[in-house]
Amino acid sequence: MAKIAVLGAGIMATALSFPASENGNNVHLIGTFLDREIVDSIQKTGVHPDLGLKVNENVTAHQLEEAAEVVKGADVVMCGVNSFGIEWAGEQLADLLEPGQKLLTITKGMRADDDGTLKLLPNIIKSYLDPELAEQISWNAITGPSIAGELAVHHDTCVVFCGHDQGDLDYLAGLFRTDYYHVWTSLDFNGYETGAATKNVYAFAAGFADGLLRVAGKENDRYVMYNYSAAVFAQGQRELTSFIKLMGGEPDTAIGLGGVGDMYVTSAGGRNVKAGGFVGEGVPFSEVRDRLMKGVTLEGVAAINVIGAALKPLTERGVIGPEEYPLCRFLYSVVAEDAPLEMPWDSFFGGLK
Repeated sequence: MAKIAVLGAGIMATALSFPASENGNNVHLIGTFLDREIVDSIQKTGVHPDLGLKVNENVTAHQLEEAAEVVKGADVVMCGVNSFGIEWAGEQLADLLEPGQKLLTITKGMRADDDGTLKLLPNIIKSYLDPELAEQISWNAITGPSIAGELAVHHDTCVVFCGHDQGDLDYLAGLFRTDYYHVWTSLDFNGYETGAATKNVYAFAAGFADGLLRVAGKENDRYVMYNYSAAVFAQGQRELTSFIKLMGGEPDTAIGLGGVGDMYVTSAGGRNVKAGGFVGEGVPFSEVRDRLMKGVTLEGVAAINVIGAALKPLTERGVIGPEEYPLCRFLYSVVAEDAPLEMPWDSFFGGLK
């Protein structure tokens, strides 16, 4: 039996409490300053209001003020905030973590320096810790196709726990494995975390075809636009693979759960796909952001803004070629410059040959 403390009480963090608690572990959800109503609901009724489910008996919710007490002595500490809060999480965890604890992150995304150097979010957290403490923490992450609600209701879900020490990964996987939550492990930390971050970029593009059909009044036609979507997906997968190589990961990671599998489930629906659908209808992205989906968290768009912006300085430095990542460059022009939806088909797949 382990004590698992989770910073963040969102739907994915809470969904992960189901397999962990069903294995006899004590799970403690620590709400951020944005989660107060969620924690209140769980404390009073046991129900997570966004997930719409009652948590298990050995799952306890705490307000942020209790964080230090809850994290103290925990075997595993999880970071469950979204990518927008990663710097805040780093500040919190710098004061909360203790030597010997295992950190398990579910936050996906990247940050970039002015010269385009891309950084994985667990490394952003690490930068906030005292170097001596950072060396005494085990750094791990969960990746792969996992929709929170499906996991919480026990639908079969296959994921990869990645890290730097196989013994630590075996221990963590054992805490979560059930007959419906299937966990593989990998030491390709950079590869899996890169795939988890970049797949969000291409989920935005998955909505284009639906929007194009709607604006043409053809959404209920016999013939739709699977050809269009398949080509966009294939180019996205090609670029995801290239990003994994760029970040020092193993190319084969791109063809499994951490690459094409995760990109498939993220492209199947959700907020980023919905935003892409509006663009497909011809709505400038700035209007989608400021009016149609104002206040909605769009992880895919955030990834485009970071990774897409990094491509220019990386190209100028000669790290990548100007012909690389044509889809990501185009998506950046859509979200940052309100470029129209004129897909650069001829630049895909290495250019027409």
